[in-house]
Amino acid sequence: MSLRFWLLKCEPEAYSIADLERDGKTGWEGVRNYQARNLIRDGMQVGDGVLFYASNARPSGVAGLARIVAPAYPDATAWAPGHAYADPGSTPASPVWYAIAVGFVERFADVVSLETLKATPGLEAMMVTRKGSRLSVQPVSPAEYAIVVRLGRGRR
Repeated sequence: MSLRFWLLKCEPEAYSIADLERDGKTGWEGVRNYQARNLIRDGMQVGDGVLFYASNARPSGVAGLARIVAPAYPDATAWAPGHAYADPGSTPASPVWYAIAVGFVERFADVVSLETLKATPGLEAMMVTRKGSRLSVQPVSPAEYAIVVRLGRGRR
């Protein structure tokens, strides 16, 4: 199967690209949207590229790159008593929610802002640039990924 590309959104106060750089890898858990869950569970593969998007930041945008480093697995936060993402409908025997492990690749010197993404030719159809697009896990085309990487590395 060929590599795919993704955009993962996270608020920097919760977990930032600097945190991922420090940790080396992390579990991407707590996703509680069925469409996003399906992308994690059914679409993501080890080796896939990730645009790490800082949401609700100043500016919001792509802060760096990551890679999928382990296959999807049941999200244990769903059945952890008292956890913010607990879901009584999910159990170890019958998991509803899935997580994915991501590893650090690169931190951009400057965030590629949402404003820049919207203004860049070739990114017009990118899901994150569309009005009302709030999904925290989004597929990205190889061409979109390449354009954002170029922008992040300062080659406009």
